[in-house]
Amino acid sequence: MTDHTFEPAYLALYRSGELARRAEQAQAALHACRLCGWDCGIDRAAELGPCRTGTQALVATAYLHMGEERPISAGGGSGAIFFANCDLRCQFCQTFRWNIKGQGQALTARELADLMLDLQARGAANINLVTPTHNTPQILAALALAVEDGLRLPLVWNSGGYDAPQALALLDGVVDIYLPDMKYSDADLARRLSGVRDYPRVNRAAVREMHRQVGDLQLTVDGIAQRGVLVRHLVMPGHAENTAGVLRWLAGNLGPNTYLSLMDQYRPAYRAFAREGINRPLRPDEYARARALALELGLTRLDDSLLLEPHPSQQREAHG
Repeated sequence: MTDHTFEPAYLALYRSGELARRAEQAQAALHACRLCGWDCGIDRAAELGPCRTGTQALVATAYLHMGEERPISAGGGSGAIFFANCDLRCQFCQTFRWNIKGQGQALTARELADLMLDLQARGAANINLVTPTHNTPQILAALALAVEDGLRLPLVWNSGGYDAPQALALLDGVVDIYLPDMKYSDADLARRLSGVRDYPRVNRAAVREMHRQVGDLQLTVDGIAQRGVLVRHLVMPGHAENTAGVLRWLAGNLGPNTYLSLMDQYRPAYRAFAREGINRPLRPDEYARARALALELGLTRLDDSLLLEPHPSQQREAHG
């Protein structure tokens, strides 16, 4: 049965007035933005930085998502809000129309708050903010409004893992469940395939901080996520050492109780068809070796739901 005594973390901040202060601090951060690993310092009210997003959030789509990891989708589906644009430039992005080309609708804070409340009314188990990092100020402004009108769902921060300390400081005590990617242990591979510098350094610091804030993933007795970190790693064809580096870091730094979604869904998309080495699907034996290594390292809390081969419309979208 579900634990009905659970209360989202942000409610305590709301009652103390801290949530409103965080929203104000986040708005100020837009004028010298350092929310992601680009550390650009750009005034987003005056110009667009690497994320190509100004003062309003662009939303590509939103719906009850049944194809996320089991603890995220359990209990009625995840209330997923997919933001357009991204702080990464993944050459294999499955949602490139949104994350690379920026297709989306600009929403005010009020409209974004109403979207959260609509997902709650439709039975969502959580509010799942997908590719959110560059929209931290807009999300906090909307959250403050949504809480006033009765939002009571856990907040999932579903990011590409390139979150900077500025963003995570604003989210401390706000987010219940962090769902970051750990894409790369190889900085050169990250530069070549996702167009960003220092990804392992930024990513590892971010995941450490997320874990400090919320700890290991905690589930209800019926398997619904309430609080903690759930790490994703997409196994890439031909890059076994990159995966090994991620798994070894997780085992050595977060420990064996880490809930890991080791994803086997890689398929060529966007520009990957023209990139040697990633222009083919992942082979079953490549995934099997990655999974065996995870188990050997003690990472036994694996989410294997993708092995059930969900319909493509329900597959988890890899961040671009």
